[in-house]
Amino acid sequence: MNENDRRRLAWAYLSRVVEGPNAHVQALLNAGHDVERVVWGIKHREAWIGEGLLRQTRSRWDWERSAEDLAAVSALGGRLVTPDDREWPHAEFDHAFGFAQSGKSEHARTYQEDAVQPHALWVRGGMLAGLCDHSVGVVGTRAISRYGMEATRLLVSGLVEHHWVIVSGGALGVDTVAHEQVIASGGATVVVSACGLDRVYPARNAGLFDRILALGGALVSEYPPGVAPARHRFLTRNRLVAALSQGVVVMEAGWRSGALNTLTWASGLGRVAMAVPGPITHINSLGCHERIKDGRAQLVASADDVRALLGAVGALDSAEQYELQFAASPIQGLSRSEMRVFDALPAESSADETGLDAESVAQESGLPLPLTVHVLVDLAKRGLVVREGVMWRRG
Repeated sequence: MNENDRRRLAWAYLSRVVEGPNAHVQALLNAGHDVERVVWGIKHREAWIGEGLLRQTRSRWDWERSAEDLAAVSALGGRLVTPDDREWPHAEFDHAFGFAQSGKSEHARTYQEDAVQPHALWVRGGMLAGLCDHSVGVVGTRAISRYGMEATRLLVSGLVEHHWVIVSGGALGVDTVAHEQVIASGGATVVVSACGLDRVYPARNAGLFDRILALGGALVSEYPPGVAPARHRFLTRNRLVAALSQGVVVMEAGWRSGALNTLTWASGLGRVAMAVPGPITHINSLGCHERIKDGRAQLVASADDVRALLGAVGALDSAEQYELQFAASPIQGLSRSEMRVFDALPAESSADETGLDAESVAQESGLPLPLTVHVLVDLAKRGLVVREGVMWRRG
């Protein structure tokens, strides 16, 4: 057995024995402990792994199912994706969970132990990192209305037209309509499951999931084969829908809809939280209206609104796009939100050599903090801004 095989077995062991998310495991890995050493510490009940992790693994530490789990996912045509792999969504997770650990998120402080990345992901289908670097989460109620169906189809088709990948949970209602519309529009979509990949949930979506895989999409789970869906796993799944997306749109949601939990995670992970308004007479829109009213979600009514908030290439109309091709500099091609953030930053030659932190940029630009962070990261990828520690300035 080579080193890669031993490490993959170790990651599979962690996924089975330490049900994620787990702040204790992430703290050990972030402190420089190798995954094989962490597994050795769990199996040998070493004190250095910490009382919390010892307690959490007390009933499972001797579960030796790694080889069986890897064989089971392989039989499905899937694989275990770990932080060792090129397709691990490093940029997306670094941004999302780095923001959560910054202390700027009320939600992340409330659920601090859950605001960490998964140990590993079980995947069927397309390459995960490639699918999630230009993605939008679309979620909502299971009890979807006719209005919700029409709005979801319209918004999703507009996003797919501009090559956005749609991330959702595969549930009945809005999730299913969103996935189906992606297929009808010839795009790619990612299903984040709350159970092992050998469990089809909901069962009636088996055919839908097969079509998603056939068109280059992916099924993703934090849980190894054989794990059944459960209420707490749906809530855990919601954070991954948010983390794997640049922003999350809630199409319809009542007061107690689980979709609102996904929207809260979006804000907590530095993603752009968005909601679609609906009829004031319909219970399915009460949650959306409340989030819009109290400022915890941006109002969106079309794919253009979503793309504008995310600073997407293609957010402008065709005439503006034609002019953009001949822009004298990259700055002239920025969207309105991008320009507000860029203008708020000190120039490279400015007397303020230290730059500004994200919170200060948000205050200066007048944009919500999660949206500001998203724009800053995107501008940095294009070389227009520079990050030095927690400070930002123009490139």
